[in-house]
Amino acid sequence: YDGSSDLHVGITNSQGVVYNYDQEGVHRARSGWEQCLCIPLLQPHLWELQQHWDHLLEQFSQQEAWLPHRYDEQEHNCYTYALAFINHILSMQGKQPLSKGEFTERFVMPQSRRASRYLTLHQQLAHSDFYIVPLPEEEQ
Repeated sequence: YDGSSDLHVGITNSQGVVYNYDQEGVHRARSGWEQCLCIPLLQPHLWELQQHWDHLLEQFSQQEAWLPHRYDEQEHNCYTYALAFINHILSMQGKQPLSKGEFTERFVMPQSRRASRYLTLHQQLAHSDFYIVPLPEEEQ
């Protein structure tokens, strides 16, 4: 990723299927997201919510709001879909919704910065006559 194009956003169910929204509606993808940033949303103590996550995500994704003709590149897109689902979950818990800016600042930016630092370091090492050796599994 070179930073010059928009990123695509999705939310996974408990089986790793990524639900994502674009001009064709909601998609459920088992592959194609291998080079993604994962932003954990659920805390381990939310066991009850974890049990219902898949059903809530599927039910949410079938709402009329996510039909293909409602897609708008600027105002009603994959980010809107993901944030709307997160806010749906927050409202079920009696919590205040997150704005786009707040969600981006609290969740997206920290992970993006970490990934950017890693990728920059990796690129510098790869282009500086260094050889990157994976650790044996028992040392990881």
